[in-house]
Amino acid sequence: MPHSAQPAAQGTGPELERRYYIDVERPRLTPTQLMAAVQADVPHFSPGLLADFERTRGEAGSLHAGDEFHIRIFGPWNGSVRVTEVGPTFFEFLTLEGHPEAGRIRFEVHPLDDRPDALRFEIHSRARSRDGLVAFAYDTLGGGKLMQEATWVEFCERVAQASGGQALGPVVVETTRHAEDGTTTQQLAQ
Repeated sequence: MPHSAQPAAQGTGPELERRYYIDVERPRLTPTQLMAAVQADVPHFSPGLLADFERTRGEAGSLHAGDEFHIRIFGPWNGSVRVTEVGPTFFEFLTLEGHPEAGRIRFEVHPLDDRPDALRFEIHSRARSRDGLVAFAYDTLGGGKLMQEATWVEFCERVAQASGGQALGPVVVETTRHAEDGTTTQQLAQ
């Protein structure tokens, strides 16, 4: 039986908007070819020791709206996601009931605006913690945040490697915290 969706509105605490991206020059694959490779085998691009993706709904070798994955995450962070959108250069997951976060995460590849010989692979999430306990463990203690960042940074690095091009620098991590009182703070790391 499919799990219920767990959108950000059902979560607790500030909404965290995170962007992880890497720019690659002279890729051998077009953005569409690269995204097709990622969509064909999402688990291959995730570091299994940190976040092991197991397809629980849908056919291996492709990605379609309605497909689901259970993710065994190092530590007490396991959860499931459902594919909500799929296009030639992107796909999006929605967290499901029981996932430590409530929200969405989008994976996208596109040409770099100012560099016709380069592309950007980006992971963009908007989520809140599932509940107060997760918020405390994830954000205050920091373990979940570090694990998640390490997972998505390595995912970006693996996609860059699969492109056949040369990374223009390390993975950039941007975090914007949208507090419940309306204030926003930003953090940038490389």
